Amino acid sequence: MTLRTERDVLAAVPDGCLIDGVWRPTATVFDVHDPATGEVLAQVADATPAEAAEALDAACRAQPGWAATPPRQRAELLRRAYDLLLARADDFALLITLEMGKPLAESQGEVRYAADFLLWFSEQAVRIGGEYRLAPDGGSRLVTTRQPVGPCLLITPWNFPLAMMTRKVGPALAAGCTALLKPAEETPLSCLLLAQVLIEAGLPPGVIGLLPTGKPAELVGPLLADARLRKLSFTGSTEVGRELAAASGKQLLRSSMELGGNAPFLVFEDADLDAAVAGALLAKLRNGGQSCVAANRFLVHETAAEEFVERLTEEMSAVRLARGTDPLARLGPVISEEQRDRIALLVSDAVDRGAKVHTGGAEPAGRGWFFPPTVLSGVPGDALMVQQEIFGPVAQVQRFTDEADAVRRANATGSGLVGYLYTRDIGRALRVADALECGMVGVNRGLVSNAAAPFGGVKDSGLGREGGFEGIDEYLSTKYLAVDLG
Repeated sequence: MTLRTERDVLAAVPDGCLIDGVWRPTATVFDVHDPATGEVLAQVADATPAEAAEALDAACRAQPGWAATPPRQRAELLRRAYDLLLARADDFALLITLEMGKPLAESQGEVRYAADFLLWFSEQAVRIGGEYRLAPDGGSRLVTTRQPVGPCLLITPWNFPLAMMTRKVGPALAAGCTALLKPAEETPLSCLLLAQVLIEAGLPPGVIGLLPTGKPAELVGPLLADARLRKLSFTGSTEVGRELAAASGKQLLRSSMELGGNAPFLVFEDADLDAAVAGALLAKLRNGGQSCVAANRFLVHETAAEEFVERLTEEMSAVRLARGTDPLARLGPVISEEQRDRIALLVSDAVDRGAKVHTGGAEPAGRGWFFPPTVLSGVPGDALMVQQEIFGPVAQVQRFTDEADAVRRANATGSGLVGYLYTRDIGRALRVADALECGMVGVNRGLVSNAAAPFGGVKDSGLGREGGFEGIDEYLSTKYLAVDLG
């Protein structure tokens, strides 16, 4: 991509907030930075609580009409949005790379993944059902129907700025809910363009509002306190999720939360090491390790650990670190200077406690917020990176002795989003998968995300599911009708 193309794509992105179908400027703006250079990419509207209240007003006015819109019409609108998004796939991919940092090839993959949610939930819109059955005493019929919960607040993170929003807005719109969209302040650009695409697809005014802001707590707090809001969907850290859950509990909001992870990656002695190393690279370096489903703790059987570390180190050492627009880049920058410094602190803590660095370990000189692919072995259990999500391209390897030890170590965390395991023994695969305390398990594969699958965790990793048949249920309420036969 040329600099002129980057400028053209950036210039086409709306820079206001969307209220009642109209893009509006705000009194102040905030900067969006390129993490590969630290330079300002764009300035966008900094929405205030007053503007958020206006957007909720519009969503409430639009809710009855959108709920009454025939499911087929909602489905066709989402299908048009799917087609329009893919028609502008190159623009979306470039925006994601510029604001988030990942290589273009990965951004293109995110665009396809994001589009899949619009397609999937366009298909689910016409499959919202209910039941009709005879009461046990035979005297009446029990009829159940599904209805939209009402206006929703959708809050997304910076690591998958497009896909995390379509994963929420797709089922919300399919179910007949209006929604306020609050993108991460680090990466609002691709969501701004998504809102424009939804408008072009024919979404009526007020059905969605878009509220970029550099002061999210000030904007979100009053919305959660407003009794007209009926649903909160949040993806982000467990710490922030707890705060939002406490605030939303005051209004008894329907809530779904996809929170942090601390994923174990188990390699047993009978594993195919070629496949395990390839899966490790995918599970660790996808999105630069900045993913809630990134492998955080590599637990390898003691007889295979040395060879696994050697192979992983060789592969990680060969990864090219560069700005995501570089065609040869396999790893881009992390999202911010603060995040880079946090990763460096976790590595130095592990080394101070006795871990060995095989490759990487320190940020390179020059501009931008880069951290190199890093492999550590001998990481003790009390190291910070064992207890916390790394959210960066650092692979820490620990050894286990047997299956029971592997499961014990894997479950020794408050998080429970995803786990990975590699073994040729199908019986072991099923036993360990059952024993892992998490919502998803990758068996002999380093990727679990799929629009058709229910995504979510247990324990501190959240509530509810996104994607799959289950995803639309988060936006629907069940109503029961008792019909007398007399």
